[in-house]
Amino acid sequence: MDDFSQAVERYSSLAEGLGASSTRSQLRLEVHVECLKDWSQVASLDQVKAWFLERRRACTMIVENIALPDCRGWTVDQTNGWIRHVGGQFFYVQGVRVSHSEFREAGKGWDQPILTQVGFDGGILGIIRKRINGIPHYLIEAKAEPGNYERVQLSPTIQATFSNLNQAHGGRKPYYAEYFLAPSELGALVHYDQWMSEDGGRLHLKRNRGMIIELPEDASIQVGENFFWMSMWQIKECLHENAWVSPHIRGIIAHL
Repeated sequence: MDDFSQAVERYSSLAEGLGASSTRSQLRLEVHVECLKDWSQVASLDQVKAWFLERRRACTMIVENIALPDCRGWTVDQTNGWIRHVGGQFFYVQGVRVSHSEFREAGKGWDQPILTQVGFDGGILGIIRKRINGIPHYLIEAKAEPGNYERVQLSPTIQATFSNLNQAHGGRKPYYAEYFLAPSELGALVHYDQWMSEDGGRLHLKRNRGMIIELPEDASIQVGENFFWMSMWQIKECLHENAWVSPHIRGIIAHL
């Protein structure tokens, strides 16, 4: 910890000489030091990789290709042909017609189906940061999604639509949701809280709320088997693996 603190202090002194003394600049300097080597107080990179590969092997989720009319709980709106969930939540598939697109490859325009989130605001993508022996760590989930390459990817602490947060599916609330819904009440410091854009080629007007919150070092938090405290250096090293790190993590940490 002492080496880490000393390195941060040296960079901070340099930053102050350059006039970069804001809280945001100080955080970026600290993260820069985090990226220089593996400061992890929890596990080595090899152990992180072994945990992730084991989570992939242990995943029992089966994804089958089925016909759209066979999707339980989804129906075709007879007025416009859009595909919707019977509960009116989650998202729907609609059509759009694009014109005046001379600046694009398809200069004469095109028609396409597109996914529209109900309410347009998708959900919360958030990472919990916490110091262990003075070193910042990030709570990362090995999360299974039906469209993921190899099913399981390294994902933020929470990756949930507002429909899921409201338990529209009838299941449980996502793990750690309370830390992002009411961070100040739980003593968390909010480092980042901003609406982030999504892929406009397939998602219609969608945005997600990206967050990084930091818990006090002495905060007690239970970590399930699908979660792991990773250093920033480890997260960035996993970017060198084929499709391990989800785009949501990349988007959240990009501001640091």
